[in-house]
Amino acid sequence: MAGKGLDVHKLVQLALDFFDPPAAAPQPAQTGVFAPDEPPAPAGSAQAAPEKIASVPPAPAPPAVPLPSLLAPAEFRHPRANREVLLGEAVVAYALQRARRRSIGFTVGPDGLSVRAPSWVTLSGVDAALREKSGWILRKLSEARERQQRVEGGRIAWADGAVLPYLGAPLRVVLDPSHGFSGKGGALVPAAGPAGAGDGCSTGPTGLGLHIGLPRSAGPAQIRDAVQAWLMRDARRHFTARLEHFAPLLGVRWTSLRLSNANTRWGSAKADGSIRLNWRLLHYPPAIIDYVVAHELAHLRVMDHSPRFWDTVATVVPDYAALRDHLRDEPAPLW
Repeated sequence: MAGKGLDVHKLVQLALDFFDPPAAAPQPAQTGVFAPDEPPAPAGSAQAAPEKIASVPPAPAPPAVPLPSLLAPAEFRHPRANREVLLGEAVVAYALQRARRRSIGFTVGPDGLSVRAPSWVTLSGVDAALREKSGWILRKLSEARERQQRVEGGRIAWADGAVLPYLGAPLRVVLDPSHGFSGKGGALVPAAGPAGAGDGCSTGPTGLGLHIGLPRSAGPAQIRDAVQAWLMRDARRHFTARLEHFAPLLGVRWTSLRLSNANTRWGSAKADGSIRLNWRLLHYPPAIIDYVVAHELAHLRVMDHSPRFWDTVATVVPDYAALRDHLRDEPAPLW
């Protein structure tokens, strides 16, 4: 009976081993990175090692992109646009004008893209030419938009304490009704400057100050007109002095000076010696003004923009190229 009992115990142990096998040998720890032909083991298996995978820091999520930027393409629209084309991912609405010319010409300005094309070129041909130059066009349109945004950001808010550039430095407007009126119209009274200065500006820790004889209740239009009147008088004084300085150096004679208010042109010269200069040049540093004055006087010797003309300018303003770029890249403030 003892032998039979032993056999029974062996049978019970074999049955237990069959239904409850011994624990599997430990597996190497997982790193969370798997070879392409070895996919991760299913969850719950001995190879999954979830505690090791969880210890690997997750990859940083990409920055969120606003939904409108994903859906709406960039758009550049000329105010007089009569046709539009898709350049890359940007919609460009341009002003198309037919002209008597041999080739297609396009210009990017503050308003956007303008195209002049011969009458025999089809509309699809015009669009194809724009697509061919799409990189240049989009870059120039973006630069023009950024420039316009800078201009809008520098718009002058006409009130007591308004700040505007004068000869490249900040000029603060001060409403000062205690001053008497002087000058044409009597709207603007220069503040007392340093002894003997007589230039209409006072210096102090906050820079230049321009005192105008208006009550503090004056409206924006009154303040703007008073400041403009003073600037135009000062521009004539400053420009005249620089014309008299550069004319002998260039061997030319100027006959008259007129102030202009153009938005896109800084000066002009005629063969009879008459000069036109934009009074808004007074916003820029003196070196910029000198470049424009010398530029117009040089036209009294060379009435074009040939190499000989630029050589003439360089005799009195050697760094004219850098000054010209500064004038082009830094817009005057909006009034």
